[in-house]
Amino acid sequence: MKREDRIGLAILAGAVGLSAVVVGNPYYLGVLTFVGMYVLIATGLSLLMGYAGQISLGHAAFFAVGAYTSGLLTTRAGFHPIPALLAALALAALLAVLVGLPTLRLRGHYLAMATLGFGEIVHIFLNACVSLTGGPSGFGGIPRLGVGSILIEGPRAWYITIWAFALLALILTLNLVHSRVGRALRTLHTGEVAASSVGVHVARYKLQAFVWSALLACLAGSFYAHFVTFVSPSSFDLKASILFVTMVVVGGLSSVWGAVIGAVLLGLLPEVLRGFRDYDILVYGGILLGIMLFAPQGLIGALRELPSLPRLLASRD
Repeated sequence: MKREDRIGLAILAGAVGLSAVVVGNPYYLGVLTFVGMYVLIATGLSLLMGYAGQISLGHAAFFAVGAYTSGLLTTRAGFHPIPALLAALALAALLAVLVGLPTLRLRGHYLAMATLGFGEIVHIFLNACVSLTGGPSGFGGIPRLGVGSILIEGPRAWYITIWAFALLALILTLNLVHSRVGRALRTLHTGEVAASSVGVHVARYKLQAFVWSALLACLAGSFYAHFVTFVSPSSFDLKASILFVTMVVVGGLSSVWGAVIGAVLLGLLPEVLRGFRDYDILVYGGILLGIMLFAPQGLIGALRELPSLPRLLASRD
């Protein structure tokens, strides 16, 4: 891991710890908890999109797999939340392999089409299978997450738990990026033919990145179910998948930190724009459009260009 990454992790951990002390309003702690879930999902997607060069339009399905598997096993089968969460992760990994194995062997963005179809299938299943999933109304009564008799209770405890896992996922992903796997993925991103010519097993590395991103989305889904204690299909539709992709693109595909910035921004932006009332969607879209027009490399790219801005302005005078 690079020195810059360690500094970034220290700053982020400090900000998380400070917020846990300073923010006392349960509502705002809840918002920050959801932002932590977004960071989990975006971190995995950044490896898939920014390094493996693949797009997933169905990650809301893996988010749903985590939520519904944990919810159903704990409410219907009497599972403890931890084994239920582990079962959800195993199922998500299996589904990721089944979806990714045939499509990632092909060149091009076939994964985007496959995951789009997979996401729609999962969403239709959740709505149609009323006896199991509760249909469009969903189901509640999902127990709180805990270890043994110790339950995660209260907004501050949930905030700390979610962000602890988000930081852990970020550390693991950054280590992956700077490992042999990360170097292979960067080679792959420049061109699959070139990567194959230097001995990179293209399909295997793309599949590994896809499975890792699916696992993090599933983990966030399990946390979501036990935090909200209620799930319904409306939370796992195509709009959610597009939101996850937008977080990575807006933040910047060139760095995992870009995904973190994008997740935090798009997670907090709806709350900031509440004052605009009927115009919040218009302002939201305008902000996203402005970022894409004036920062095509994402926010992380714009931040990297800031030190050279005075020199650029001076050269124009």
